[in-house]
Amino acid sequence: MEHFRAAIGIKTFIMRPSYPFMFVGEIVSMLRNQVEIFAETTRFSQLEKRNWLVYVHNIEVFYIEAPGQPRIPELNDML
Repeated sequence: MEHFRAAIGIKTFIMRPSYPFMFVGEIVSMLRNQVEIFAETTRFSQLEKRNWLVYVHNIEVFYIEAPGQPRIPELNDML
């Protein structure tokens, strides 16, 4: 949980085992054991551009951008 608390305001990639499965967005806050994320990208565009609360214990994989480390790429439909 401290990883997310220290990264408020930073872009993250989160994968979960249940719907919605993936979020890419900015960490807005921590509320006890939930991380609040402003979802820029999800698997479904209808779920984007809004805040989501995700239980930390339901996160399978995450990546938080850091200076000098690889950035999370822009994920968009390439037609």
